[in-house]
Amino acid sequence: MSGVVTISASYGAGGAEVGPAVAARLGLVFHDRAIPAQVAGRLGVPLAEAEANDENVARGLWRIVASLGTMPDPMGGVVPVTEQLDERTFRQQTERVVREIADGSGGVVLGRAAAVVLGERPDALHVRLDGPEERRLDAVVARTGRPRAEVKRELRANDAAREGYVRRNYRVDPAAARSYHLVVDSTALPLQTVVDLVVEAARARGVG
Repeated sequence: MSGVVTISASYGAGGAEVGPAVAARLGLVFHDRAIPAQVAGRLGVPLAEAEANDENVARGLWRIVASLGTMPDPMGGVVPVTEQLDERTFRQQTERVVREIADGSGGVVLGRAAAVVLGERPDALHVRLDGPEERRLDAVVARTGRPRAEVKRELRANDAAREGYVRRNYRVDPAAARSYHLVVDSTALPLQTVVDLVVEAARARGVG
């Protein structure tokens, strides 16, 4: 028995903490930074270029958007992408890697619109972690000690870049509950409790 857990998490919602903990509890591999590395290897491009087109490394995408003088439109506006980077090519390769993970030994995948890519697979659990902006901001400030104003700018930039990526490529709202089996306000609970919830839901789906 293996299967896959996909985790979509807004900035500050604890995805980077919950994902590895869930993987460890289920005896699965946590897939995060290895995904753009595989994409870069397959396309023969520097890792930095793959990361800049990767949904989960939103700061890279945000730098591209900022350099073009535009912002992702949360309501579905199109953000131009340079021919040199060709976001579509990176997206297709990322989807291929995600599907290979699910078809192989499985694992926990953070981001990459994996819930949409893997859809209704019976051996998958799709999870969304979110919470009010102020509580997510509080969590990041408490964890990092960085200035609140700086974190707030980064939070909004990351949220906009990630939402823009999913809307632009898949025409869905990444926060819409219909894409997930489990939606948790991870700012309202201890992260260990969130991990427990995800693990129990995964086992109920036959994952692990």
